[in-house]
Amino acid sequence: MDRIAKANESYQRAVFGGDPSVLAEAERSLDVVEADLALARGRILHARFLDDRVEDPRELPLFQRAAELYRQLGDARGEAEALFWVGCVHQVIRQDEESAAQAFARARELATGVGDRLTLSYVLRHLAFAEQAAGRFDVARQRMEESTRLRRDIGFQPGVAANLVGLAFLAIGDGRREDARALVEEAAATAEASGAHGVLRWVAEARAALPPPA
Repeated sequence: MDRIAKANESYQRAVFGGDPSVLAEAERSLDVVEADLALARGRILHARFLDDRVEDPRELPLFQRAAELYRQLGDARGEAEALFWVGCVHQVIRQDEESAAQAFARARELATGVGDRLTLSYVLRHLAFAEQAAGRFDVARQRMEESTRLRRDIGFQPGVAANLVGLAFLAIGDGRREDARALVEEAAATAEASGAHGVLRWVAEARAALPPPA
């Protein structure tokens, strides 16, 4: 029985069956539904932003609500994921690295604690972007490489391809022309093999940014 149907049954048991003891669990179950829905809806709005670059004012509150509900539920994995997205809004949409760093730090702590390698890979990827923006290319590369290792371990190939593009741009910034070229080609092959057609657009951008052969 799904959570909504179970909550409706709890209402019947409380009102007509005289058993209000079921209401607390019903409320908790609905909090899970609300948290999952807020997180999912927020991700959809973020995908729309990546397409049209127009912020939807609902996005950040949705992720914040999800994080708070997961915290109240004691769901560290859910809270870590929601906090990553809070940080992502601050970093990617609002260009507020200070607020992003706070959310990412807590998300990293929680994801590490529960062994959530996927969320941790996302956090490390975006920490790499922050280091890159600050001109700390060595640290940025370490973060991106760590994220890539995690993604390889869990078989998240589209994410591996995306990270290889990030590593290629870091190599370009470092003046490592041949490394950059090899990373672009690996990213292209990985994206093709995994059907990550969106990543192929980023591959094309990285390829266009490659310095000409010596």
